[in-house]
Amino acid sequence: MGFFSFLNQDLAMDLGTANTVIIHNDKVVVNEPSIVAIDRNTNKTVAIGEIARQMHGKTHDNIRTVRPLRDGVIADFEAAEQMIRGMIKMIPKKNQFFTPSLRMVIGIPSGSTEVEIRAVRDSADQAGCREVYLIYEPMAAALGIGVNVEAPIGNMVVDIGGGTTEIAVIALGGIVCNQSIRVAGDEFTEDIQQYMRQQHNLKVGERTAEEIKIKVGSALPELENPPEDFNVRGPNLMTALPIDVPVNYEEISSSLDKSLMKIESAIMSVLEQTPPELYADIVGNGIYLTGGGALLRGLAKRLKDKINIEFNIVENPLLAVARGTGIAIKNAGRREIPYLFR
Repeated sequence: MGFFSFLNQDLAMDLGTANTVIIHNDKVVVNEPSIVAIDRNTNKTVAIGEIARQMHGKTHDNIRTVRPLRDGVIADFEAAEQMIRGMIKMIPKKNQFFTPSLRMVIGIPSGSTEVEIRAVRDSADQAGCREVYLIYEPMAAALGIGVNVEAPIGNMVVDIGGGTTEIAVIALGGIVCNQSIRVAGDEFTEDIQQYMRQQHNLKVGERTAEEIKIKVGSALPELENPPEDFNVRGPNLMTALPIDVPVNYEEISSSLDKSLMKIESAIMSVLEQTPPELYADIVGNGIYLTGGGALLRGLAKRLKDKINIEFNIVENPLLAVARGTGIAIKNAGRREIPYLFR
């Protein structure tokens, strides 16, 4: 680092549909839900991250809560800019006398269009970043779990995030074949909401459905260590009277079945496109599961039984993409690397 290195600040951001993680100097400095609360009258930010999430579904007419990203891409440009700017301000500052020049690497879905890529880049520019580099999320996830992505060896990553599931085969510093589908954590949450309406006549909000997914979510109807039933409270759709309904993991497993079948189909599709030599590597190494969806009970076993290849849930899958962007920022601008672009 040069003498004037303190004038610059390198940040790595996993700009996720559900959570945004920022890494600085190999440390997670921000890990907040991707949500912002905005005053309708002044259009100013009221809250960002966890505080805004607590407001979600409980606001009055003067405040609206916005999730700027949908299906892994920016849906609300202004809200995304405010959220990025606010989260950068959350980073602890060592020097209060000036604002350092920012250089940032941001993870984006591998299926992003040019318009979606430009929206991410422009949001970061508007938030005050001098240099913005982009990296595809499955590549970042592979870096984050310690895979040597530039080796002539095939590795397959399945990153199940909030908005998208990213499936990619990686070798020699590039993505050989991939598929990005908009079936992931948010879709699971909607499946649970729909199931509760149809089977129990119970109206549940997004936050409650998310809690059900965490407490009793399962990819299999039979588990070795099943979780206890979870009590859900809400209004009856017919009478509007409050009711309590115990929900078990078998029910949630059946409600998620269609979405999980779409993920299985996408994995099979990518494997069909994989060159034979790389396919052999993947069978030997197994497939890496990252993202919040990897934490769904029984998912690795279900996928292994279906596809007949070992699935490895990586350590701390929620932070795999963020760790990978943190590794990429160290090389940004210092040498030509195939997986970073601007």
